[in-house]
Amino acid sequence: MRSSYKFSNEATELYFITFTIVEWIPMFTNKRYYNIMIDNLKFYRREQGLKIHYYVIMDNHLHLIVSSNNIVSRIIKNLKSYTAKEIIKKLKSDRRKWILNLLKYYKKKGKKDSEYQVWQEGSHPKIIKDYEMLNQKINYIHFNPVKRGLVSEPEHWIYSSARNYAGKDYIMDVDKLEF
Repeated sequence: MRSSYKFSNEATELYFITFTIVEWIPMFTNKRYYNIMIDNLKFYRREQGLKIHYYVIMDNHLHLIVSSNNIVSRIIKNLKSYTAKEIIKKLKSDRRKWILNLLKYYKKKGKKDSEYQVWQEGSHPKIIKDYEMLNQKINYIHFNPVKRGLVSEPEHWIYSSARNYAGKDYIMDVDKLEF
């Protein structure tokens, strides 16, 4: 079933979005797989005008707060499509057949363009309507690794913008919001 969440036709909206690996399979358990996401987020930020304000990448999903002067839905669709292909290519080269088998097994029957399905359908875009909602989503993003028991403080998780905002070394630039 398709998500009831929709992207707006407005190019300048601020969105909270989520990408989830099918059936919550733990895909990002190795730096090589995290790097696929990081490198592609950097590319779409640099080349397609995706503004990434906040992010966290977990083992089986990621959350972003993004905006763009371009059509966000198109950027996200392309990002998910390309990262899926890169992840599958890496899984094959790493001979991670058990994950490939799961991605094949859980592929939606109607999907004919690929042997595998990496991402669940949709990105669950929510338009950030006010400062209160923005704060709630930022806390949700940054405290995700803490809640999962992976770190004791949000800025300890390397794959999070919490490091950017805490003045720590970080792996990806973010686009700070102007208030």
